[in-house]
Amino acid sequence: MSRNFLVIDPEEGIDVLKGLASPIRVKMLKLLHLEGAMNGNEIAEKLGLPQSTVSTNLQILEGAGLIRTETQKARKGNQKICHSTFDEVLVMFKDDIEPLRANTIEVSMPLGLYTSCEVSAPCGLCSSEGIIGLLDVPDTFLDPDRMKAGLIWFTRGYLEYQFPNNAKLAQNTIESMEFMLELSSEVPGTSADWPSDITLSVNGTEIGTWLSTGDFGDKRGVYTPDWWKLKGSQYGKLKSWRVTMDGTYVDGMKISPVSLHDLDLGNHHSIRLRIAVKPDAKHPGGINIFGRGFGNYDQDITLRLQTAP
Repeated sequence: MSRNFLVIDPEEGIDVLKGLASPIRVKMLKLLHLEGAMNGNEIAEKLGLPQSTVSTNLQILEGAGLIRTETQKARKGNQKICHSTFDEVLVMFKDDIEPLRANTIEVSMPLGLYTSCEVSAPCGLCSSEGIIGLLDVPDTFLDPDRMKAGLIWFTRGYLEYQFPNNAKLAQNTIESMEFMLELSSEVPGTSADWPSDITLSVNGTEIGTWLSTGDFGDKRGVYTPDWWKLKGSQYGKLKSWRVTMDGTYVDGMKISPVSLHDLDLGNHHSIRLRIAVKPDAKHPGGINIFGRGFGNYDQDITLRLQTAP
Protein backbone atom coordinates (compact mmCIF):
# COMPACT_ATOMS: atom_id res chain seq x y z
CA MET A 1 0.00 0.00 0.00
CA SER A 2 1.39 3.41 -0.95
CA ARG A 3 1.70 6.12 1.68
CA ASN A 4 -0.05 9.46 1.36
CA PHE A 5 1.46 12.72 2.58
CA LEU A 6 -0.03 16.16 3.00
CA VAL A 7 2.31 19.15 3.00
CA ILE A 8 0.70 22.43 4.08
CA ASP A 9 1.73 26.00 4.67
CA PRO A 10 0.09 27.02 7.98
CA GLU A 11 -0.90 30.33 6.44
CA GLU A 12 -2.97 28.48 3.84
CA GLY A 13 -4.00 25.33 5.72
CA ILE A 14 -5.92 26.78 8.66
CA ASP A 15 -8.78 24.26 8.26
CA VAL A 16 -6.32 21.37 8.49
CA LEU A 17 -4.68 22.82 11.60
CA LYS A 18 -8.09 23.33 13.20
CA GLY A 19 -8.96 19.75 12.36
CA LEU A 20 -5.86 18.56 14.20
CA ALA A 21 -6.32 20.94 17.14
CA SER A 22 -8.40 18.52 19.22
CA PRO A 23 -7.28 15.47 21.24
CA ILE A 24 -10.54 13.71 20.33
CA ARG A 25 -10.06 14.23 16.59
CA VAL A 26 -6.43 13.15 16.82
CA LYS A 27 -7.54 9.92 18.55
CA MET A 28 -10.12 9.35 15.82
CA LEU A 29 -7.53 9.83 13.07
CA LYS A 30 -5.09 7.54 14.82
CA LEU A 31 -7.75 4.86 15.17
CA LEU A 32 -8.62 5.01 11.47
CA HIS A 33 -4.94 4.99 10.54
CA LEU A 34 -4.11 1.96 12.70
CA GLU A 35 -7.26 -0.15 12.32
CA GLY A 36 -8.60 0.92 8.94
CA ALA A 37 -11.98 2.20 7.77
CA MET A 38 -14.99 2.03 10.10
CA ASN A 39 -18.32 3.70 10.64
CA GLY A 40 -19.27 6.26 13.26
CA ASN A 41 -20.82 3.73 15.63
CA GLU A 42 -17.65 1.63 15.59
CA ILE A 43 -15.51 4.69 16.28
CA ALA A 44 -17.76 5.71 19.18
CA GLU A 45 -17.59 2.20 20.66
CA LYS A 46 -13.80 1.90 20.26
CA LEU A 47 -13.12 5.29 21.87
CA GLY A 48 -15.93 5.23 24.42
CA LEU A 49 -17.46 8.47 23.10
CA PRO A 50 -21.08 9.57 22.60
CA GLN A 51 -22.34 9.12 19.06
CA SER A 52 -23.16 12.84 18.84
CA THR A 53 -19.56 13.80 19.70
CA VAL A 54 -18.18 11.45 17.09
CA SER A 55 -20.57 12.72 14.43
CA THR A 56 -19.69 16.38 15.05
CA ASN A 57 -15.96 15.75 14.93
CA LEU A 58 -16.19 13.57 11.82
CA GLN A 59 -17.82 16.49 10.03
CA ILE A 60 -14.90 18.73 10.99
CA LEU A 61 -12.34 16.17 9.85
CA GLU A 62 -14.13 15.63 6.57
CA GLY A 63 -14.40 19.37 5.99
CA ALA A 64 -10.63 19.68 6.52
CA GLY A 65 -9.98 16.86 4.07
CA LEU A 66 -8.36 14.69 6.74
CA ILE A 67 -10.84 11.87 6.21
CA ARG A 68 -12.99 10.76 3.31
CA THR A 69 -16.32 8.98 3.59
CA GLU A 70 -18.33 6.65 1.43
CA THR A 71 -21.87 5.37 1.80
CA GLN A 72 -22.47 1.63 1.92
CA LYS A 73 -25.59 -0.45 2.33
CA ALA A 74 -26.19 -1.80 5.83
CA ARG A 75 -28.75 -4.19 7.30
CA LYS A 76 -31.00 -1.24 7.95
CA GLY A 77 -30.58 1.51 5.41
CA ASN A 78 -27.13 2.95 4.67
CA GLN A 79 -24.03 3.60 6.70
CA LYS A 80 -21.18 6.08 6.23
CA ILE A 81 -17.71 4.50 6.22
CA CYS A 82 -14.79 6.74 7.21
CA HIS A 83 -11.26 6.44 5.82
CA SER A 84 -8.09 8.19 6.96
CA THR A 85 -6.83 10.29 4.03
CA PHE A 86 -3.19 10.82 4.93
CA ASP A 87 -0.46 8.81 6.65
CA GLU A 88 1.53 11.92 7.56
CA VAL A 89 0.88 15.66 7.67
CA LEU A 90 3.90 17.96 7.23
CA VAL A 91 3.67 21.64 8.16
CA MET A 92 6.15 23.83 6.28
CA PHE A 93 6.47 27.57 5.68
CA LYS A 94 6.94 28.27 1.98
CA ASP A 95 9.39 31.04 2.75
CA ASP A 96 11.47 28.95 5.19
CA ILE A 97 14.34 28.77 2.71
CA GLU A 98 15.94 32.07 1.84
CA PRO A 99 16.76 32.62 -1.82
CA LEU A 100 20.41 32.20 -2.72
CA ARG A 101 22.44 35.38 -2.57
CA ALA A 102 23.91 36.75 -5.79
CA ASN A 103 27.40 35.69 -4.70
CA THR A 104 26.39 32.06 -4.00
CA ILE A 105 27.36 29.16 -6.27
CA GLU A 106 25.51 25.88 -5.66
CA VAL A 107 26.05 22.46 -7.24
CA SER A 108 23.97 19.35 -6.53
CA MET A 109 25.67 15.98 -6.97
CA PRO A 110 23.52 12.85 -7.43
CA LEU A 111 24.43 10.12 -4.97
CA GLY A 112 25.58 7.65 -7.59
CA LEU A 113 28.00 9.99 -9.38
CA TYR A 114 31.01 9.19 -7.22
CA THR A 115 34.31 9.05 -9.09
CA SER A 116 36.08 6.53 -6.86
CA CYS A 117 35.14 4.14 -4.08
CA GLU A 118 36.48 1.52 -1.72
CA VAL A 119 33.92 -0.11 0.57
CA SER A 120 33.46 -3.21 2.68
CA ALA A 121 30.36 -5.31 3.30
CA PRO A 122 27.68 -5.17 4.51
CA CYS A 123 27.07 -2.67 1.72
CA GLY A 124 24.63 -1.87 -1.04
CA LEU A 125 22.88 0.62 -3.27
CA CYS A 126 19.30 1.10 -4.29
CA SER A 127 17.20 3.46 -6.38
CA SER A 128 13.63 4.50 -5.67
CA GLU A 129 12.55 1.52 -7.82
CA GLY A 130 14.64 -1.25 -6.28
CA ILE A 131 18.01 -2.75 -5.31
CA ILE A 132 20.94 -2.05 -7.64
CA GLY A 133 23.14 -5.07 -8.37
CA LEU A 134 23.91 -7.48 -5.54
CA LEU A 135 23.75 -6.77 -1.82
CA ASP A 136 26.96 -7.01 0.23
CA VAL A 137 29.14 -7.27 -2.89
CA PRO A 138 31.56 -4.30 -3.08
CA ASP A 139 32.08 -4.77 -6.84
CA THR A 140 28.42 -3.78 -7.31
CA PHE A 141 29.52 -0.21 -6.57
CA LEU A 142 30.98 -0.19 -10.11
CA ASP A 143 27.62 -1.06 -11.70
CA PRO A 144 26.61 1.66 -14.22
CA ASP A 145 23.13 1.67 -12.67
CA ARG A 146 24.71 3.30 -9.62
CA MET A 147 23.82 6.57 -11.39
CA LYS A 148 20.23 6.00 -10.21
CA ALA A 149 21.13 5.50 -6.53
CA GLY A 150 19.02 7.19 -3.87
CA LEU A 151 20.45 5.28 -0.90
CA ILE A 152 23.99 3.96 -0.39
CA TRP A 153 25.37 2.15 2.64
CA PHE A 154 28.64 0.51 3.62
CA THR A 155 30.54 -0.55 6.75
CA ARG A 156 34.08 0.77 6.16
CA GLY A 157 35.71 2.68 3.35
CA TYR A 158 34.81 5.75 1.33
CA LEU A 159 33.10 7.33 -1.65
CA GLU A 160 34.68 10.28 -3.44
CA TYR A 161 32.86 12.91 -5.52
CA GLN A 162 34.47 15.45 -7.85
CA PHE A 163 32.70 18.82 -7.98
CA PRO A 164 33.69 21.53 -10.45
CA ASN A 165 35.35 24.52 -8.82
CA ASN A 166 33.01 27.03 -10.43
CA ALA A 167 34.35 29.85 -8.28
CA LYS A 168 37.78 29.43 -9.88
CA LEU A 169 36.20 29.32 -13.34
CA ALA A 170 34.45 32.61 -12.58
CA GLN A 171 37.66 34.01 -11.07
CA ASN A 172 35.91 34.65 -7.75
CA THR A 173 37.41 34.40 -4.27
CA ILE A 174 35.76 31.80 -2.02
CA GLU A 175 34.74 33.10 1.42
CA SER A 176 33.10 29.88 2.66
CA MET A 177 32.40 26.36 1.41
CA GLU A 178 29.54 24.20 2.65
CA PHE A 179 28.51 20.59 2.03
CA MET A 180 24.99 19.43 2.93
CA LEU A 181 23.98 15.78 3.01
CA GLU A 182 21.65 13.40 4.87
CA LEU A 183 23.52 10.76 6.89
CA SER A 184 23.15 8.06 9.52
CA SER A 185 25.08 5.11 10.90
CA GLU A 186 24.57 1.63 9.43
CA VAL A 187 23.71 -1.54 11.34
CA PRO A 188 21.96 -4.70 10.12
CA GLY A 189 18.35 -3.71 10.74
CA THR A 190 18.26 -0.41 12.65
CA SER A 191 19.37 0.89 16.03
CA ALA A 192 18.97 4.38 17.47
CA ASP A 193 22.06 3.72 19.61
CA TRP A 194 24.75 2.82 17.08
CA PRO A 195 27.52 5.47 17.00
CA SER A 196 29.66 5.97 13.94
CA ASP A 197 32.45 8.42 13.11
CA ILE A 198 31.83 9.87 9.64
CA THR A 199 34.76 11.82 8.23
CA LEU A 200 34.84 14.29 5.34
CA SER A 201 37.95 15.22 3.37
CA VAL A 202 38.42 17.82 0.63
CA ASN A 203 41.17 17.44 -1.97
CA GLY A 204 42.97 14.97 0.29
CA THR A 205 42.76 17.10 3.45
CA GLU A 206 40.61 15.88 6.31
CA ILE A 207 38.25 18.66 7.38
CA GLY A 208 36.49 16.96 10.29
CA THR A 209 34.50 14.09 11.76
CA TRP A 210 30.86 13.99 12.87
CA LEU A 211 29.62 11.35 15.33
CA SER A 212 26.35 9.86 14.10
CA THR A 213 24.36 8.53 17.04
CA GLY A 214 22.39 5.84 15.27
CA ASP A 215 20.71 4.18 12.31
CA PHE A 216 17.15 5.48 12.34
CA GLY A 217 14.18 3.22 11.69
CA ASP A 218 11.50 4.25 14.20
CA LYS A 219 9.27 5.48 11.34
CA ARG A 220 9.36 5.49 7.58
CA GLY A 221 11.33 8.31 5.98
CA VAL A 222 9.17 11.01 4.42
CA TYR A 223 10.44 10.15 0.93
CA THR A 224 11.52 6.54 1.48
CA PRO A 225 9.60 4.39 -1.04
CA ASP A 226 6.95 1.99 0.14
CA TRP A 227 8.75 -1.10 -1.19
CA TRP A 228 11.75 -0.52 1.12
CA LYS A 229 11.41 -2.74 4.18
CA LEU A 230 10.37 -1.01 7.40
CA LYS A 231 13.16 -2.82 9.26
CA GLY A 232 15.74 -1.09 7.08
CA SER A 233 17.33 2.35 7.49
CA GLN A 234 14.64 4.97 6.94
CA TYR A 235 16.20 8.42 7.24
CA GLY A 236 19.23 10.34 8.49
CA LYS A 237 20.20 13.71 9.84
CA LEU A 238 20.73 16.58 7.41
CA LYS A 239 24.24 17.76 8.24
CA SER A 240 26.14 20.84 7.14
CA TRP A 241 29.95 20.90 6.99
CA ARG A 242 31.06 24.53 6.53
CA VAL A 243 34.65 25.59 5.99
CA THR A 244 35.58 29.24 6.54
CA MET A 245 38.79 31.21 6.94
CA ASP A 246 38.88 30.34 10.67
CA GLY A 247 38.00 26.65 10.67
CA THR A 248 35.45 23.93 9.91
CA TYR A 249 31.97 23.78 11.45
CA VAL A 250 29.25 21.14 11.57
CA ASP A 251 25.81 22.69 12.01
CA GLY A 252 27.46 25.86 13.32
CA MET A 253 29.72 24.12 15.88
CA LYS A 254 33.46 24.28 15.27
CA ILE A 255 34.95 20.78 14.94
CA SER A 256 38.41 21.41 13.48
CA PRO A 257 40.90 24.19 12.74
CA VAL A 258 41.10 23.28 9.03
CA SER A 259 40.39 26.47 7.08
CA LEU A 260 39.99 27.61 3.49
CA HIS A 261 43.60 28.72 3.61
CA ASP A 262 44.63 25.11 4.33
CA LEU A 263 42.62 23.84 1.35
CA ASP A 264 44.03 26.40 -1.12
CA LEU A 265 41.01 25.99 -3.40
CA GLY A 266 42.14 28.77 -5.71
CA ASN A 267 44.78 26.43 -7.12
CA HIS A 268 42.42 23.50 -7.76
CA HIS A 269 40.17 23.08 -10.80
CA SER A 270 37.91 20.68 -8.89
CA ILE A 271 36.73 20.10 -5.33
CA ARG A 272 37.04 16.43 -4.39
CA LEU A 273 34.81 15.41 -1.50
CA ARG A 274 35.53 12.12 0.27
CA ILE A 275 32.95 10.65 2.67
CA ALA A 276 34.47 7.93 4.80
CA VAL A 277 34.28 5.61 7.76
CA LYS A 278 37.97 5.18 8.46
CA PRO A 279 39.48 1.78 9.34
CA ASP A 280 40.82 3.21 12.62
CA ALA A 281 37.63 5.08 13.56
CA LYS A 282 36.88 5.09 17.29
CA HIS A 283 33.22 4.40 16.46
CA PRO A 284 33.23 2.34 13.24
CA GLY A 285 29.45 2.11 12.92
CA GLY A 286 29.11 2.29 9.15
CA ILE A 287 27.23 4.85 7.07
CA ASN A 288 23.98 5.44 5.19
CA ILE A 289 23.89 8.28 2.67
CA PHE A 290 20.39 9.34 1.61
CA GLY A 291 19.68 11.09 -1.70
CA ARG A 292 16.67 11.88 -3.82
CA GLY A 293 13.78 9.46 -3.31
CA PHE A 294 14.89 8.38 0.18
CA GLY A 295 15.03 9.77 3.71
CA ASN A 296 13.47 12.98 4.95
CA TYR A 297 14.92 15.62 2.62
CA ASP A 298 14.82 14.39 -1.01
CA GLN A 299 18.04 16.16 -1.99
CA ASP A 300 21.38 15.34 -3.57
CA ILE A 301 24.75 16.04 -1.99
CA THR A 302 24.96 19.81 -2.19
CA LEU A 303 28.04 22.01 -2.44
CA ARG A 304 27.51 25.70 -1.74
CA LEU A 305 30.25 28.28 -2.25
CA GLN A 306 29.99 31.84 -0.94
CA THR A 307 32.23 34.18 -2.91
CA ALA A 308 33.41 37.71 -2.36
CA PRO A 309 30.96 40.34 -3.69
